[in-house]
Amino acid sequence: MNHRLPLTRLSQGQLNLLKTCPRKFQHIYLEQLGTHVSPEQQEHLTWGSRFHLIMQQRELGLPVESLVREDAQLQYWVTALVNAAPEILTKAPQTFRESEHCRTLSFQGYLLTVIYDLLIEDKNCAEIIDWKTYPQPKDRQWLAQDWQTRLYLYILAETSDYLPEQISMSYWFVKSQSGPQSLKFIYNQAQHEQTRQHLTQQLIRLTEWRECYETGEQFPQVELSTGRCRDCNFAVRCHRTSENPAVSSKDWLLNLADIPEVSL
Repeated sequence: MNHRLPLTRLSQGQLNLLKTCPRKFQHIYLEQLGTHVSPEQQEHLTWGSRFHLIMQQRELGLPVESLVREDAQLQYWVTALVNAAPEILTKAPQTFRESEHCRTLSFQGYLLTVIYDLLIEDKNCAEIIDWKTYPQPKDRQWLAQDWQTRLYLYILAETSDYLPEQISMSYWFVKSQSGPQSLKFIYNQAQHEQTRQHLTQQLIRLTEWRECYETGEQFPQVELSTGRCRDCNFAVRCHRTSENPAVSSKDWLLNLADIPEVSL
């Protein structure tokens, strides 16, 4: 790998963006171009950051009353989650628990980085917990293929003594209509090997694209038939459209899901 290439650290959000559109990855991470965030999206992001901070403080045994006192909605959903997931949020003896747990793995010349909202370990198994402040998606398979699920499980298996079969990941969707809902993914060796292969292929491609970019060549664009350019902030820059219409509610949900986790 060319030592002049500046980017070495990769998160699940960056891998998801590479899968969605390599050219958009170039604009955001290599050229440091900003993207427009609507007031509605910003409000959601701010709310999500506050929720994650409260869950972190609660895990540390710190008081959270002052954080929720002036936000009835926030207090409602924190209480609802605590009631819905007592087995997760009640500390059991002889377990390791840590909020905002960070792990890194050197792979193919990149430093892969994950931050677990909550990691719970005992001698027999380990579970990754992730809080989501958007409603539960209907397509479980989409979430199974998302790089957050795949990378989080892969890195824990690679950086611990647990077998893949001893590792799981649970998403808790805090604001689902009927109350907090969870989706759990059980890991195994076959999935682990498949993720290793896909990671290797993707990072080899990324290195090739970056080396070509150093010589003036652009990253690949997605096919117009995907429809992704229609709502992209860079559509005009990429000469894909003369307008940039508002993002649909469905795409807004997926965009929120692709936003990298915030380190508190």
